[in-house]
Amino acid sequence: MRTNRDIVAGAFHAWMDGTGYVASIFADDMTWEITGRSAASKKYSSTRQFLDEVLHPFGARFSTDDPFRPVTIRAIYDDQDKSTVIVLFDGRGTTTAGTAYENTYAWFMTLADGEVIDGTAFYDSIAFNELWKSVTP
Repeated sequence: MRTNRDIVAGAFHAWMDGTGYVASIFADDMTWEITGRSAASKKYSSTRQFLDEVLHPFGARFSTDDPFRPVTIRAIYDDQDKSTVIVLFDGRGTTTAGTAYENTYAWFMTLADGEVIDGTAFYDSIAFNELWKSVTP
């Protein structure tokens, strides 16, 4: 039986390799919170809202030749008692404006039945806001 850690690690490695995307493990009714004061910081009440308001506009800011994806997975932590997996990773991509975007993320994901049902993201909001304001999707 695959563990929550295996499910998350598999999705992240597929994203990193360009053979898949992490949203494939998101439950339809997932909630997601982006902490801090970035342009995207708030609580999202569904996967659709999170995809429409954050992930799709974020991805549209990157070149198809070098899209944003994890380049280094620093660590994956698994709290089996709380069904939570934490991934600390560095991501990078080339924007449609030809600039590089790099950021370090910590994602805390709670799973049920093999899908993420709740997530919280931490990252450098200054770098994110610069991308959000300077590159049009």
